[in-house]
Order: sequence, then C-alpha cells, then structure tokens
Amino acid sequence: MTSRRNFIKAAGTVTAGIAATSSASEVLAAGAKEAAPKKYSGPHQMPTKVTLLSMLNEDGTETLGAKTASAVVDIRKAAKLLGMAAPLTLEELLREGNASGLNKLIAAAQSSSKAKPALLDESKITHGRLFTNPGKIVCIGLNYRAHVAEAAMKLPSVPILFNKYNNALAAHNCTIKLPPREVSYKFDYETELLIVMGKKARNVTEAEALNYVAGYCTSQDFSARDLQLETPSVQWMVGKTLDNFGPIGPYFVSADVVGDPNNLNIETYVNGEKRQSSNTSFMIFNPQKLIAYISKLWTLEPGDIIWSGTPEGVILGLPKEKQVWLKAGDEIVSSIEKLGDLKFKLA
Repeated sequence: MTSRRNFIKAAGTVTAGIAATSSASEVLAAGAKEAAPKKYSGPHQMPTKVTLLSMLNEDGTETLGAKTASAVVDIRKAAKLLGMAAPLTLEELLREGNASGLNKLIAAAQSSSKAKPALLDESKITHGRLFTNPGKIVCIGLNYRAHVAEAAMKLPSVPILFNKYNNALAAHNCTIKLPPREVSYKFDYETELLIVMGKKARNVTEAEALNYVAGYCTSQDFSARDLQLETPSVQWMVGKTLDNFGPIGPYFVSADVVGDPNNLNIETYVNGEKRQSSNTSFMIFNPQKLIAYISKLWTLEPGDIIWSGTPEGVILGLPKEKQVWLKAGDEIVSSIEKLGDLKFKLA
C-alpha cells in the first residue's frame, strides 16, 4: 500500500518533470519564433521595373523568378544565398508591398558571385502559376464591339461581369485536360489582357484608376460554349471555370514597364494559324473604365485580377457550318504586345 509520504514524493517528481518539459517546450517555441522570417512591415509599394514569372520547384512550391536581360533570378534561392529578405511569390509581393526589397535582391543577385547559382536559363525553367489564391477573380464579357457583333449579342451599356474560381488558374505551358464529351465539347479560345491590382481601390475615378494597377499579364479565358450558352439558362461562369480554364503568363510585367494598356496588339494562334488579331484600343470599356465601375460595386484589393474581355475571331463568331471546336492535341498561343506569348496544349 502506497504511503502518503511516498505519494506526495512521486507527485512532486511528476510535477517537476512536467515543469521541465513545459520549460523546454517554451524554449523551443521561442527559438522557432526567433528563427521564423519576419514579415515585411514597411510602407506598401507597388512593383516597378520588373518582369516576373513563377517557377514550379522540385518540392512542388511555386516561387518568383525575375527575368533580366541575361538570366532569370531565382528569388528564393538568391534570398537564401545572400541572406536578404524579399517576397517569394507574386501574391506576397502585391499584398505585403515589399517592392524595394525585391528590386534590391534582383540587383544584388546580378552583381554578387555568391548568387551565381540563382541565375537560371529560362529555357530550363518549368513555369508555375503566377496566381494561386487571388482574393477576387473578375471577368468581363463582350468588351470589344466586333466581338459583340460576331456573337450576335446586344452592345452592353455597362461592363458585363462574371467570375472564375481558383481551380481555373493555370500556368504557361500547361496542358488542359478536356472533360468527357457528355460534359462539354464546344471548346473555344479567348485571349485577354489581365489587369492586376496593386492598391486598394474603392470608388476611384477613371482619371486615377490606372494608379491602382500593379501590372498586366497575357491570359486566356478558355471557354466551353455549350455549357456557357446552351444550358437551360445562360451560364457564363459554368462555361468559363472548369479546371485549368484560366491560364496566365508567361510573365507579370509591372505597369510602368508596359506604359499605356490601351494600345497593345492582341493575337491568338491555333496550331500556328492566326485566329484573333486586334488591339486593346478597341475595348468598349478600357481598363480605367472597368476599374472605376467595379470599384463602385465593391472594393478591389492588391492581388485581385481582372480578365478584360476578348476581341473578335473566336470560333463562336463563325457561321455554324464553319465552327470547328478545339480538341485534344491542339496547341494555342495567346500573344499580347509587351507581355509575352502564353502557350498551352489540350489533352
């Protein structure tokens, strides 16, 4: 039978052990906290003078690369080699606003021998998604007069808004796996200028709207026309947001590098054949009109993205007897002046 004295002694030993364990845990936790990288807390800055891409790494992560005249700077690797802090994804850059930290790292990586392993040949890179979790994905329908005419639709008096979901986001050089024929088979291309927000915008005027834009990308609003237009009721979102139906890339180009977004050539090629050829100057609602309109409805945040509509030349606009829908094996190239050629395949 355990005596009262032995019981108290044993209890004291256990309590001391727990206290020691708790102290060790607290020390480890404190050490981990100190080792964790500090988040940027300086003034919010929009990116400038950069052309960025996303790299799919061997560990499955998708991190930033900066395209320079001679190489691509692997931002994650360069930051580690040089002991410098910088945003590691485009969304982190846009939301935290550490643009100066990124530019300092890019400059240091190009001039330091320590960072040589972080300078990569772009042809050897597997592109990742530029965006994985934007706060809002806003899409615009019927935003070029010639496209409205070919689709036999009514000219909109205000921008037509719909959305995609994150599952649609895909990378440059991706392969879109098409759904079974019983789900959909009328697949169509739509090359579009992607507007990337860099500052919080609410009730902004057209005159000031472009001051809130961080940059632009080439994008594809890939479409299933039967789901979009031939269901019992029109379902734009359903026809536009199947898995990987929103490739973006290859680059994000900062707004200062692009300059005027209202005069950029925009083209689409299918298996080498030119299908769309227009200019963003033919938009019904240009980027500043879109931002002003949307920001009256809800707040746009850094990292939100806007698909701005496609010009004429889509398959939907052809006479029915000439409509040959996209199929597995087709290769599509979306090209926008200053932003690069977005390429993807169908399977």
